[in-house]
Amino acid sequence: MSATSAMNCALPPPLGPEQEDQECSETHMSVLWYAGQLAITYYDTEDCSVYFMPDTPDNEDLNLLHKVIGEVNPQCIVTSAKQDQNIAKFLTNLTATAGDKDIGKPEIVLFPNIDFGLEVSKQRILSRQFPFIPSHMTATEKILYLSSIIPFESPLMIRALGGLLKFLDRRRVGVELEESSIAVPILAFKKFVLSDIVNMDQDTYCVLQIFKSDIHPSVYKLSSGLKEGFSLYGILNRCRCKWGEKLLRLWLTRPTRNLTELNKRLDVIHFFLLAQNHETVLTLQGCLKNIKNVPLILKRMTFSHTKVSDWQALYKTAYSAVCLRDTCRSLPKTIELFQTISRVFTDDLHYIASLISKVVDFEGSISENRFTVRPNVDPTIDEKKRKLMGLSDFLTEVARKELETLDNHIPSCCVIYIPLIGFLLSIPRLPTMVDKSDFEIEGLDFMFLSEDKLHYRSARTKELDSLLGDLHCEIRDQETLIMHQLQTKILEKSEVLNSVIEYTAHLDVLLALAVMARENAYCRPRFTHRHGFHIKDGRHPLMELCAKTFVANPVNSGEATKRIKIITGPNSSGKSVYLKQVGLIVFMALIGSYVPAAEAEIGVIDGIYTRIHSRESVSVGLSTFMIDLNQVAKAVNNATERSLVLIDEFGKGTNTLDGLSLLAAVLRYWISQGTQCPQVFVSTNFHSLMHLELLPDTPLLEYLTMETHQDGEELIFFYQIKQGMSTVSHAANIATLAGMPAKIIERGVEVSELIRNGKAIKRIDHPSKGDRMEKCKSVVEKFLRLDLDDPHVDLEEFMHKEVLPSATSVL
Repeated sequence: MSATSAMNCALPPPLGPEQEDQECSETHMSVLWYAGQLAITYYDTEDCSVYFMPDTPDNEDLNLLHKVIGEVNPQCIVTSAKQDQNIAKFLTNLTATAGDKDIGKPEIVLFPNIDFGLEVSKQRILSRQFPFIPSHMTATEKILYLSSIIPFESPLMIRALGGLLKFLDRRRVGVELEESSIAVPILAFKKFVLSDIVNMDQDTYCVLQIFKSDIHPSVYKLSSGLKEGFSLYGILNRCRCKWGEKLLRLWLTRPTRNLTELNKRLDVIHFFLLAQNHETVLTLQGCLKNIKNVPLILKRMTFSHTKVSDWQALYKTAYSAVCLRDTCRSLPKTIELFQTISRVFTDDLHYIASLISKVVDFEGSISENRFTVRPNVDPTIDEKKRKLMGLSDFLTEVARKELETLDNHIPSCCVIYIPLIGFLLSIPRLPTMVDKSDFEIEGLDFMFLSEDKLHYRSARTKELDSLLGDLHCEIRDQETLIMHQLQTKILEKSEVLNSVIEYTAHLDVLLALAVMARENAYCRPRFTHRHGFHIKDGRHPLMELCAKTFVANPVNSGEATKRIKIITGPNSSGKSVYLKQVGLIVFMALIGSYVPAAEAEIGVIDGIYTRIHSRESVSVGLSTFMIDLNQVAKAVNNATERSLVLIDEFGKGTNTLDGLSLLAAVLRYWISQGTQCPQVFVSTNFHSLMHLELLPDTPLLEYLTMETHQDGEELIFFYQIKQGMSTVSHAANIATLAGMPAKIIERGVEVSELIRNGKAIKRIDHPSKGDRMEKCKSVVEKFLRLDLDDPHVDLEEFMHKEVLPSATSVL
């Protein structure tokens, strides 16, 4: 388990054998799982810190939760009394089996669901006094400070944290003997991820366009949900089965730095990309299409709710899995996945497929919309079905004999069979039969009237009931019994079916990644334990699919030099695309995929942090600039020398001088860390950052720019990265491309030049000097013509009508 702290970037030191008080340390955990999302928080009494894991996908088996519990070893697990049955079953099994393990048996504490309410939990967090928050902060400042440490955008985690705080206060962990006014000390909040998982927040996923949800175009599905838009997941998803799609999404949400696992995935992709293995790829893809939703089928089997389509799907799955196993057995054993499939896909699959094909009559089941068995499975059922098939001719003969015994007024009759009722004699209703009393016939028992036909029991029909019985119901009952027996046998072999889902999903994802790599000329990344990365002719995996031509660019970031890159250039020159390109190539390597480049060497990465796009700010109640600051604060507080940081145009949301100062301060902070600073890529239009020499001259820094060429008034973009600095922003050219009116652009250029040269800005609506002199002369002449001795001359009126209006226009 690795942790990055909002207060201190250092990892907590491991306990050494010489620490005698280590057994006094306790860990108390709060867990919530809802709709496939897992949230975990825990309190460690050793360092008095609360560790939190933001909302993370986890399947119904809760494998991620099991791994976290195994690493944290909590003494107590707190959860809501109103929980999903999956986690309830998990915790029950945990307490039943944990006693046999070294980790011991955790205590399970259930709190009312109201104690985990979202608003209650938020209030519990915000109202608590934490020692690390300065006492002079106002309530608003405290909220802003905590929002840079705790991800309030993870509601399930906030609820789990609220429940943990409630538990700590009720149990008074560590302060049992203190006065009631003394609260449980919480000295820090620390974010933790599994030791092999690369740390990425939701903002990073959003700006890199890993996932993107669009409204479904069909009017019938507008209210039912969303569809995947143009995203990395969307273009990589060439999976043939549902479980492959699910695993691919899981890999994208859990990029790993486990180089052994990554190289295993890349070995499989490399094998599939070899030209001589193309037929094998097609065979495997054909089999994968028939892998169905086995867990749902098995769940229905436990409740005996199996449908006809479920038997077909299970047969196809088992048969296709046998085909996959046989194919993998012919492939190289040096690849672990092929070896595992060959071993795990046992003969139980052949047994299941054979058993279903021998027992289930698919054609009969479809026609009758129920489970039916094949002939020669059960002699009793076969005999009853033969009787049922020959029943028509036999009943015709019985009806002829019945008609001979009936009154001559009855023209015809027939013997019918109705399930659950039995055999009945059916006679057409005569005109004389008006009342119920008219229905009585000697020797027959009247049953009911239906569609102008009278139905009776006779001695012969009663004899038929005793001899033949209720054939339909008996056949159904016996077939249902056989279905239960078949379900029992299949459920006994369900372990191999679960293995099929797990490993076919792996195979499906790696085949999808191989197809994408072949179609787009991706290369295999090489991993190194050194910091930094070197990429030759890197490309943006999404942009290259949209643009007619895409210019590839290199990326070179060293271990002791060029760790911080300042990228300048005009707007629309490709700076943001370059930043995202770097992030996506690194990310794709960390899920075990080939990457869009000619060559790629990727160093150790433990986290990717971004400040590229400002996310929506209305619902969170923060200004756009405050959100930008929060994103950068996460990078400053959590990034290590193994992290990648991408910052685009930070500081533009406030006063230019203040924004420039903040950007320079952040960069100088990282420069001061020396070779312990993260790999940082910053794009900016603050040219003063270089002109004023706000950053020291250090080999850690490298200045890059996007190459352009000024051809007269036209600006030509080459979208090629090169060393150097941009001295002009070419804002006028970009404004022209955007369709801004020429007069506005000309005036903007004029004002820009005046400011740059330190000259006064002239008003374009101000009269010329000559016009002002003429107006002044006119006012003076009018004043001189006044006869001041004339008592009728009103000087005040002259001032208002002549002097003041002229002064306004002149001055």
